[in-house]
Amino acid sequence: MSSLPKRVTLLGSTGSIGTQALDVIRAHPGRFQVAALSAHANAELLIQQAREFHPAVVVIGDEQKYELVKTALAGQNTDVLAGSAALTEIAGRPDTDIVLTAMVGYSGLLPTVAAIRAGKDIALANKETLVVAGQLITRLVKEYGVGLYPVDSEHSAIFQCLVGEERNPIEKIILTASGGPFRGRTAEQLATVTKAQALKHPNWDMGAKITIDSASLMNKGLEVIEAKWLFGLNDDQIDVVVHPQSIIHSLVQFQDGSLKAQLGLPDMKLPIQYALGFPERLPSSFPRFSFLDYPQLTFEQPDRATFRNLPLAFEAMRQGGNAPCVLNAANEIAVAAFLRDEIGFLEMPTLVESCLTKVSYLAEPSLDDYVQTDQETRRVAHELVGRL
Repeated sequence: MSSLPKRVTLLGSTGSIGTQALDVIRAHPGRFQVAALSAHANAELLIQQAREFHPAVVVIGDEQKYELVKTALAGQNTDVLAGSAALTEIAGRPDTDIVLTAMVGYSGLLPTVAAIRAGKDIALANKETLVVAGQLITRLVKEYGVGLYPVDSEHSAIFQCLVGEERNPIEKIILTASGGPFRGRTAEQLATVTKAQALKHPNWDMGAKITIDSASLMNKGLEVIEAKWLFGLNDDQIDVVVHPQSIIHSLVQFQDGSLKAQLGLPDMKLPIQYALGFPERLPSSFPRFSFLDYPQLTFEQPDRATFRNLPLAFEAMRQGGNAPCVLNAANEIAVAAFLRDEIGFLEMPTLVESCLTKVSYLAEPSLDDYVQTDQETRRVAHELVGRL
């Protein structure tokens, strides 16, 4: 164990993952040091965080709030930058050991690429990076010899189960899903659900976008694609099972039929801490799980006919190329439109499916191709929102 603190750049510090990551850092003084922070628009919280953790630099994505942040931090030795290009700049800073990517959606891709090319380990909470460009990212991780540590609870569970199993091939992995707030609902019932209902997740406290994705099962679909690239799997080696209690966070099945699972109470601070502290398990004061509090753990098949986003994600994964990039961009537009009450809950997968058929397919996309695919998909999706 190094006696020096691990220097952390936190991209997306004001969101759900970002604030919980700072809770972890706060609980381990001397083990971690904040090198840089970024936020999209929450300038007030970014200022508060910077005053507490004294990073060398902060980035506010909303350039209109640059002067507000700069003035507020004028009394301390913290540089203030603004705009999306600045995110890429701080991701590769030499005074950083690990970059925690907690940004939402496609916006995490280019900063993650920059961090990898700068030789920084990645604690990946931004699943969309691997969904959009998994083949490229995994190649870069290997080329630059950096660590890629998953923060999603499901992928962290698999990662933990695989420690010590390097010589044993995976037969398959099983991602668990809570089923979200609408588990068991029919399509007729889903036709009239509101965003307020969709934002009430039964087990997890998350940001709005990921909560809607969980309700529609798109989050699980994105996790399926992420898992393929994280663990080097074939399409038929990934399964999904609904586990409403969210205690078993995922499982690995080996070629002898043995299953390993990681269990715990639903709390994102545990996988965040595991990723930041890897390969050590750091002590924590997190609540402990007791089987006596959960006498029944239940499992069921996901309803793929009603929750169409899940099979759409599997199909995009099988197509490969830029299809997952299309899936992700279309879904981001669909979720935003649903949150603005512009489309209904069941129209989200309709929009995603339409984009998958309308946007040009590329079998071997480059990084520029991914950027162009994302832009084209968003244009097509915006047009479709107006017609649904």
